[in-house]
Amino acid sequence: MTGRRGIKRSTPIGELDPAALLGPSDVAAAAAVLEGVAARTPVQELAPGFAVKREDLQPIGAFKLRGAFHAASRLAPERRAAGLVTHSSGNHGRALAWVAQRLGVPCSVVVPDDAVEAKVEAMAALGARLVRVPADERESAAAAAVAETGGTLIPPYDHPDVIAGQGTVGAEVLADRAGVEQVVVPIGGGGLISGIAAALRGSGVRVIGAEPSLAGDAAASWHAGERQRWPREQVARTAADGLRSTALGELTWPHVRDLVADVVTVEEDAIADATRRLHAVGVPCEASGAVATAGWLALPAGDRARSTVAIVSGGNVDPAWLAGVLADRAPVPTFG
Repeated sequence: MTGRRGIKRSTPIGELDPAALLGPSDVAAAAAVLEGVAARTPVQELAPGFAVKREDLQPIGAFKLRGAFHAASRLAPERRAAGLVTHSSGNHGRALAWVAQRLGVPCSVVVPDDAVEAKVEAMAALGARLVRVPADERESAAAAAVAETGGTLIPPYDHPDVIAGQGTVGAEVLADRAGVEQVVVPIGGGGLISGIAAALRGSGVRVIGAEPSLAGDAAASWHAGERQRWPREQVARTAADGLRSTALGELTWPHVRDLVADVVTVEEDAIADATRRLHAVGVPCEASGAVATAGWLALPAGDRARSTVAIVSGGNVDPAWLAGVLADRAPVPTFG
């Protein structure tokens, strides 16, 4: 099947046309597939003009379920039966394991050795076969797992079906938040922000990316106008383990370049501060899930005055990191 912007949905990632961008119709088609599978998560107002989209309330605690299920569901039954394969530091692997369990097919996840152990255990609990490798070997190890099992690779972000599935987050924001002017989205490999930007094409709603300063390759790419790659040892230093990608994907990069209004970076202290604020109002986010809120807090006052929704991308927090963050007994500021 071909999307209206020329992307052949079953095409392997290496054969995609990087210039082809998805749009609202692609996301609407994904939404139909996800009905009854992904939760329609609430948009929760935290202050006048500021709200968060609660993707931590998905069945696996993160937005990744949307793209994983949409991509797997579009495979021919015989391909699905051979199994699903991916590489992931946590939430995408957990999502694909959940999808495989629901569909009754095998799942193999290549896990980098710097993954948060609680996320690894969650993947295993859902029945995934785990392959632990050094972080720089995750892609090659996933290719080897495909060759070994005959399964199909469901990439964590750089595939049109994954992007369209993630874009349903943006479509829901547009439908549920009257008068929204901008959406702030965390960036790792770029699947979520690409999908949201596709969903919001032509709506007049600005899309702002946010990422850790320690893993600021997307911001560097956006400002330079060409895709940048950062060293693995650099991006691994951020507590936002879901955003440790070293570069945007071949398909996600043109979406970010052409459809995103700005990309801001935030320091680790700002991520911790946003985490404390969110937990104080009952939003149990992980570090990556707090980055969009930290990005909104870092915007100039004029931009913060726009009606904004920040995406809380997940709540599968590293318990040790959270304990250290919440040990700070200083008064927690409000969002007002």
